[in-house]
Amino acid sequence: MIKRIERQFAGRTLSLEFGRMARNAHGSCLVQYGDTVVLCAATVQDNPSHLPFFPLTIEFQEKSYAAGKIPGGFFKREGRPSENAILSARLTDRPIRPLFPKGFQHETQVACFVLSTDQENAADVLAMLGASVALNMSKIPFNTLVASVRIGRIKGTWVLNPTFQQLEYSDLDIVVAGTEDAILMVEGGAVEVSEADILEGLETAHQGIKELIDIQRELLEGHTVPDMDWSPIEPDQDLAAKVTEMAESRIDEALTLPDKAERNQAMAAVAEDVISRLIEEDEAYSDHEKSVKEVLRSIEKRSMRTRILKQGERADGRGLEDVRPITSEVGVLPRTHGSALFTRGQTQALVVTTLGTSRDEQRIDNIESAEEVTKSFMLHYNFPPFSVGEARPYRGTSRREQGHGALAERAIRPLLPAYDDFPYTIRIVSDILESNGSSSMASVCGASLALMDAGVPVKSACAGIAMGLIMEGDKVAILTDILGLEDALGDMDFKIAGTREGVTSIQMDIKIEGLTHDILKSALEQAHKGRMHILDHMDQALAEPRSDLSQYAPRIVSIQINPSKIGDIIGPKGKTIRAIQEESGAKIDIDDSGLVKIAAVSGEAGARAREMIEAIVQEPEVGRIYEGPVKNTTSFGAFIEIVPGIEGLCHISELTEGRVEKTEDVLNRGDITRVKLLSIDEKGRLRLSRKAALAEDAAGGADGADGVSDGGDTGDDEGKSEEAQG
Repeated sequence: MIKRIERQFAGRTLSLEFGRMARNAHGSCLVQYGDTVVLCAATVQDNPSHLPFFPLTIEFQEKSYAAGKIPGGFFKREGRPSENAILSARLTDRPIRPLFPKGFQHETQVACFVLSTDQENAADVLAMLGASVALNMSKIPFNTLVASVRIGRIKGTWVLNPTFQQLEYSDLDIVVAGTEDAILMVEGGAVEVSEADILEGLETAHQGIKELIDIQRELLEGHTVPDMDWSPIEPDQDLAAKVTEMAESRIDEALTLPDKAERNQAMAAVAEDVISRLIEEDEAYSDHEKSVKEVLRSIEKRSMRTRILKQGERADGRGLEDVRPITSEVGVLPRTHGSALFTRGQTQALVVTTLGTSRDEQRIDNIESAEEVTKSFMLHYNFPPFSVGEARPYRGTSRREQGHGALAERAIRPLLPAYDDFPYTIRIVSDILESNGSSSMASVCGASLALMDAGVPVKSACAGIAMGLIMEGDKVAILTDILGLEDALGDMDFKIAGTREGVTSIQMDIKIEGLTHDILKSALEQAHKGRMHILDHMDQALAEPRSDLSQYAPRIVSIQINPSKIGDIIGPKGKTIRAIQEESGAKIDIDDSGLVKIAAVSGEAGARAREMIEAIVQEPEVGRIYEGPVKNTTSFGAFIEIVPGIEGLCHISELTEGRVEKTEDVLNRGDITRVKLLSIDEKGRLRLSRKAALAEDAAGGADGADGVSDGGDTGDDEGKSEEAQG
């Protein structure tokens, strides 16, 4: 049976449909908004997995045909998901994962295919909508309607699901996911927007979410199926009681250790001792090691949360609003363009800024744009296993690393100077050297310092902080600057980055069924205090950008030329531009508008390249003296190149005073000489005079003027002329 409904949402037609496509999936939905179409299909395995976590996978695939494009490269088919696809998959994964029932271990997958894009409406929020319908209509035990919207603000007016074109004028771009009762996830950026405005935007977005949930409810009425048979995977109650008796007091004691490594060693010792004692009691317990560790983890969680809620004390001894000790260092690496080492507690980020030219821009194969997309600012986040004391294989960039890098990049981007004012490609790399929570926010702080160390004229410093939450019934504790333990065993990870003026990036994930307005407001206010505290510490290391770029960074000079002269600079098969770069040592980029960018580490190299380019593009000026090489000699004179690619004839009678028998008596091929441009005829032929140039130079020297003479070269030539004349 095919069912389809159409409704107006945010001024455009939204349609939801099931029963026509992907009918072998356990649940599927086709979502169309404008001409953007996304197909979502949900499936589940009948038998539970033995993995130690809930095996949920969200796939987001962008089909090139959706935009009428053919994939690039040799294979001409979609390959590894793009960064946009990975981030879009995370936007669906993070809000729905905590809504599955506890103990459900069946492998579950939701596949989201972008089948058509109108390059106006984003597909990521549509995937969340389709996934909710597909899961709720299936046998999968997922019984909560969820939705997500994008919120923007243009000239003070809130806009739901703004188009890509509208977002260019918006000072805020945030994706919000939630249920009918509460918000589940927040992800986005802003241009120094206040916490009060952020909260107002979230409330506006939640109204849109409620509207979308009503549409889903109407679609699914009478079209849901009973949940599949499943049993929660839980440890044996007798085993849980024994482990609790053996370990509870020791775990309480271990959680008082402020150092992460010591705490982990103490917990590992408890686990090893409990398992060995159980095996001594009964060999059958040797098969229950996994269950024992699950019980120990639940004890650790309960103990940590109780201590915070009852005593207001955290694992490392801090109060709820305390920020860990901060150390900020800049200029830590001698040959990089800008570097910083930011340490907060046991989280440490080494962040390096590199400046490049337009050649270094990233080209992106993007189905959401008709034109090729390039990026001149990139922030890459790396999380090596040694940062958490582990040894595991390096297997490329993970989804988490891409997500954290995108979060930090959003925080910094609004603060960068306009490209026309600072025409550099900027790459920031954050290598996490130690991690105990909030490493993405440490990357924001380090990136801000590294940019200022490189001399990039950023608008202001930027810092980030991660907030946590412990909630049991009506007891609530909001935590500032959370540890990794508090992230793993707590109820919220709420990251806020920004300047003293406002928020630039925000990300929130929760493990409960939603947050109320009051908790969000308190978390934002508490985060603001923490951010100001961190900015104060950062200012002590470097309060403003350095006055000059690193001596190892390229200097970029821009020249606007007539576009018709672009070919002259490039030359046949690029011969001229290569020669300029080889001779000067500078790099040269030219765009179609005639903007020439010269990049060189040395100021002399840049000046030489500019001089050579200006010589090529200048129009020959009658009456001006030029200096250039002799390209050819004939019986009637010499052809001299006065600017690259432009030659003129210096007749034999204009070589020098007096009669000249042979051109080679005065000039030979390859000689450099000065000539004056006497005239340009109607056919564009140039008439030159060496004799006039020599006379002008001599007169200038005699008058004490600033003229430049030929020096010894002139004397040698004149001597030759006298000998030739006998």
